[in-house]
Amino acid sequence: MPAEEVLASLHSSPNGLGHSEATARLQLYGRNALPTVKPPGIGIVFLHQFTSPLIYVLLAAALVSMAIQEWSDAAFICAVLLLNAIIGTAQEYSAQRAATALQQLVTTRSRVLREGDADERDAEELVPGDIVLLESGERVPADMRLLTSHDLEIDESLLTGESSAAFKRADELLPADSLPGDRINMAFAGSLVNRGRARGVVTGTALHTELGRIASAVLGKPPTKAPLLIRMERFTRRVAILIGVAAVLMASVSLARGMPLEEIFLLAVALAVSAIPEGLPVALTVALAISMRRMARR
Repeated sequence: MPAEEVLASLHSSPNGLGHSEATARLQLYGRNALPTVKPPGIGIVFLHQFTSPLIYVLLAAALVSMAIQEWSDAAFICAVLLLNAIIGTAQEYSAQRAATALQQLVTTRSRVLREGDADERDAEELVPGDIVLLESGERVPADMRLLTSHDLEIDESLLTGESSAAFKRADELLPADSLPGDRINMAFAGSLVNRGRARGVVTGTALHTELGRIASAVLGKPPTKAPLLIRMERFTRRVAILIGVAAVLMASVSLARGMPLEEIFLLAVALAVSAIPEGLPVALTVALAISMRRMARR
């Protein structure tokens, strides 16, 4: 559509929306923000501390100790596991709060025309029909049809994967079935203005943007594990397997030498408890939590 038809279809004007109309549309369309996943509660965080293969081996060792009525050994192992879990929970829950604080700090501000006056507003307050002013270095807050543009160059690699920036022209008319990467008369939420300036009318917010459609496609799917977590899980599995093999070999040799079964169990438990770096998961949690808090402070 030509720019004039776009404004007419959105019941807007080059001077922007009125304040009362913008408030009504905000209630109708909701805030211009993508949905976020609610962080787990402190109970889930506590139970998560027991999901490491190293911890599984120690739990098995505690059960063996109970089975042969070595209550002091079982109590000691359980105490170590509980202490690790408490420290890990405290640090991880603290890191979650720091991460939430960081997300609240990272807010986008946009210059919006309301009744002809340019005001800087939180991007979450934008509604369809708002007139937004863009300049170099700013992030596009919503999907917009450009009304005017001057030497405008936008980095859309977030959406298209293209390494080179896209040149935009507001006066260009395109077929209706043009792909997002070819729509040179539009600016999309999440992209970055490399150069130039422009004025555009908001056509879509939140999940009704191209970025929002991507978010909708991945919502509800399990999150990808971080590379550090993948390496740690691989390492803990190897340690658990090696300890299991060593315990079986030692038990077999001891059994062949006629050692009583109870002593063999005690040796296996001692080997597992001494060889497992049970402090490793909580040490990693503490290190990452401290890093997160430092980021939040800065």
